[in-house]
Amino acid sequence: MHVVLHAGAHNTDDERLVRCLLKNRDAFHKRGISVPRPTAYRRLIRDLLQTMDQGPLAEDAHDRLLHDILEGADDPDRILFSNENFFSVPKVAINKGVIYPGAEVRLARFCTLFQHDQVELFLAIRNPATFLPAVFAQAPTPDFLDFMGGADPRHLRWSELINRLRSHVPEAQIHVWCNEDTPLLWAQLVRDMAGLEHNEKIVGGFDLLTEIMSGEGMKRFRAYLKQHPNMNEIQKRRVIAAFLDKFALDDELEEEIDLPGWNDSMLDTLSEIYDEDVYDISRIQGVTLVEP
Repeated sequence: MHVVLHAGAHNTDDERLVRCLLKNRDAFHKRGISVPRPTAYRRLIRDLLQTMDQGPLAEDAHDRLLHDILEGADDPDRILFSNENFFSVPKVAINKGVIYPGAEVRLARFCTLFQHDQVELFLAIRNPATFLPAVFAQAPTPDFLDFMGGADPRHLRWSELINRLRSHVPEAQIHVWCNEDTPLLWAQLVRDMAGLEHNEKIVGGFDLLTEIMSGEGMKRFRAYLKQHPNMNEIQKRRVIAAFLDKFALDDELEEEIDLPGWNDSMLDTLSEIYDEDVYDISRIQGVTLVEP
C-alpha cells in the first residue's frame, strides 16, 4: 500500500488541499484510493507516535489503526493523509536555529508505523520572508526574538530540514514544492498525491485560482480552456500564469510584513537566500522538487 502524507508546511495550505482531495473521495475510492476525513486519523496517529516514546508499538497497531480509520473496509492501494501540524504546532516550528526540530524523528516513527508500506511525503516550503511572520502570528509569544530562540532568520534553511528527513528515512519518497508556485501546480499536486496520470480529470483542479483571481478572470480563463481542450500541463501553467498576471486579486497576494528590524533590504536578502536554498534542495538525491 502507498501511504501518502501531506505535512504542510504551516501557512502554505490552510486545509485547501485536503478539502480538494475530499471532493474527489468517491471517485478515488472506486480506484482503490482512500481519502479519510482528518478527524478519523489526526489524533489517532498523533497519539500512536507519542506512545513510541515509551517503547515499541504492539504488533497489531498498524492493522488496528487502519481498521479504525477505514471503519473496517478493506485496505486500499493508496491512502492519503494531510496534517500541517504533523511536525509541530506553530509555536515551536522554529527552535535552536532550525525549522521543525525533531521532524525527522516524527517521520521516522510514522515510517515505522507503516513499515510494510511505501511512504511518500509531500511538503510545501515558503519564502522565510513571509513564512516566519505568518507562523509567528500563530504563536502565543508577542516577542519575535523569543519566538526565534535567538536565531538569525538569515541562517534558516529548508534544505537543512529536507536533508535531516532524507538521512533518517531514506526509504521514503519526498516531494517538495514552493508555495509561491502552488497556483500553477495545484492540479498536478492533487494528481501526484493520488498517483494519477497528468491529464486525468479531477474535481477542484482550479479551486485555488478561484480564490486569487477575479471573477471576470476566471470566466475568461475557463472559456479559454474550452476553446483549447488539447493543451498539455505545461501549456496550461503558462496560461494560468498569464491570466494571473492580468486578473490576480492583489489583496489575496500582497502581504503586510511588520517585524522589528525588517526592512526591504532584509526581505530581499531572505528572498535571495531562499532562491539559493531551493536550488540546493533540487540537488538532494531522492527528493523530487515539483516545479512549474
